[in-house]
Amino acid sequence: MLLINKLVRTCASTLMVAALGSAGSMGAAQAQEPLKFNYGAPTADYYTLYVAKDQGIFQKHGLEPNFFWFASGAPLLAGLKSESLDVFTTGLASAFALGQKIPVKVLFWELDDAPAQGLVVNPKSGITSYKDLSKAKAIGTPSGTCAQVALGLMARKAGIKFSDLNVINIAPPLYANAFASGSIDAGVTWAPYLQSVAERGNKIVSYDTDYDGICPVLTGARTKFLEQHPDVGLKLVQVAAEAQAMIEKNPQLAIDALIKYLQVSPTVAKATYDRLCCSNFPTFAQQVDPDSPYSLVSAEGGLANKLHTATQVLADAGTIPEPLSKAAITASIDASYVKKFVEAQKK
Repeated sequence: MLLINKLVRTCASTLMVAALGSAGSMGAAQAQEPLKFNYGAPTADYYTLYVAKDQGIFQKHGLEPNFFWFASGAPLLAGLKSESLDVFTTGLASAFALGQKIPVKVLFWELDDAPAQGLVVNPKSGITSYKDLSKAKAIGTPSGTCAQVALGLMARKAGIKFSDLNVINIAPPLYANAFASGSIDAGVTWAPYLQSVAERGNKIVSYDTDYDGICPVLTGARTKFLEQHPDVGLKLVQVAAEAQAMIEKNPQLAIDALIKYLQVSPTVAKATYDRLCCSNFPTFAQQVDPDSPYSLVSAEGGLANKLHTATQVLADAGTIPEPLSKAAITASIDASYVKKFVEAQKK
């Protein structure tokens, strides 16, 4: 009898240990499940993001984004406001989000899209650079975008009043038909539309280096989402860094991604990549350098100054009621994740 009781106790103990072990394994498995969230971005030239998605880099870092691609920043803003989106990558829509007081944090530069902006004209227009803008009969420029900011900066530098220009609010995919029909004889837009229109016989006469263009493409997230998931910010930086390193070794990955997502020719895709890559690409070290034009930590220069100037131009054009203050922009930037990443790379 004693032997039987001992065997029962031993079996019970074994089963309990096995059960606890099984529960522990289940808990570990649950803890290792990737974080699912909604990620919004316009369909643009964001090749680093595309490569990270297609190469499974998010999953490698324990993230499982559900991507939503938008034609413009407006629906992206609506998604952030309704909390339907958690993470975003976008251009000046980030400034509009701050202007609408949507609680978001800017985390890092995805890329600098200013080099992709430019002025393209009908060769018969007599326009040879942005200094000749007053000769244009009609200038295509989408309202509330980096292209509108570029046009405003061109006008400033040329000493031309923005209000004196005949500006047509038109989406870049429609430029080719607008040029062909004569509805516009000049247009300011971004890659790949700039290169696509040029392929059809029009001429690019000015790039951002001529007029000090501004178009920061930023990755950020809802403030509440970051508070709920304190490790996600650093993981997003790590994902972007790994995608950048992969592209540096094999640029064709970026070119193929642009062909796939933007439905452009290999020639246009390569021209787009060549404009955006390499020396034009903000490094993470530059982003935490207070003296860098890409600085996230400078209260007066860097990103704060770029977004302030861009919103000044949009306010002058009547697109927004007033520009963002540098203080408001600085308060919306959380550079802590980039700082952690940069410090870890030094070890």
